[in-house]
Amino acid sequence: MGESFGAYSLGNDDEILEFVTSANIACGFHAGDPSVMKRTVHSAVEKGVAIGAHPGYRDLEGFGRRFVDVTPDEAYDLVVYQVGALYGFVAAAGATMQHVKPHGALYNAATVDIKAAGAIAKAVRDVDSELILFGLSGGELISAGEEAGLRTASEAFADRTYQRDGTLTSRRQPGAMIEDLNRAADQAVRLVREGRAASLQGVDVDVRADTICIHGDGLHALEFARMIRARFEESGIEVKPVGIP
Repeated sequence: MGESFGAYSLGNDDEILEFVTSANIACGFHAGDPSVMKRTVHSAVEKGVAIGAHPGYRDLEGFGRRFVDVTPDEAYDLVVYQVGALYGFVAAAGATMQHVKPHGALYNAATVDIKAAGAIAKAVRDVDSELILFGLSGGELISAGEEAGLRTASEAFADRTYQRDGTLTSRRQPGAMIEDLNRAADQAVRLVREGRAASLQGVDVDVRADTICIHGDGLHALEFARMIRARFEESGIEVKPVGIP
């Protein structure tokens, strides 16, 4: 959420917030700006949606989806900076931040790079040790968060495909995104019910799903959110923010 910038509008944030329970809000490095951040925070508060910071690489042109070779110290600094910025807007709105989820290429790096994961986990802990750290199920970021003493949430994806090793298919490869509404909803329900997803290689992979992500900038994001929420209700699956026990 909050990935518009200046005069450029992206996504259907207000509509999508009607169907989700947690929102990852851009912090100005890969997308967003101060006014967009404030507006998105207020919208989430009004709709009772839990708020999380979505820090990424400083890469507006590439939308944070290009790897940037930063040191662990630099990764720590950029996460503290961005989380702190959104933290201020959340506090100004009289709300509490629930979580942090790295964005794009930073998320991918922290999934496999233990040093990057450790730097991000330490940054989150140092800002607020009560924050929940989101990371890819089975990835290094979850391990680093647990080692740092943070509560973590293993994330699964409704609108992305998986590889046989449990990683997400790179956006540079065909078939990375799921664009069929029913297929996305089926995958989301199976992730919750069975803790498994089919890989592109045809082999099922184990995936823990404490939280399920859809991308607000996706072509069918609003339809996905609406259908998945409806399918959960039909299946008797209760949906609530991760921070609520």
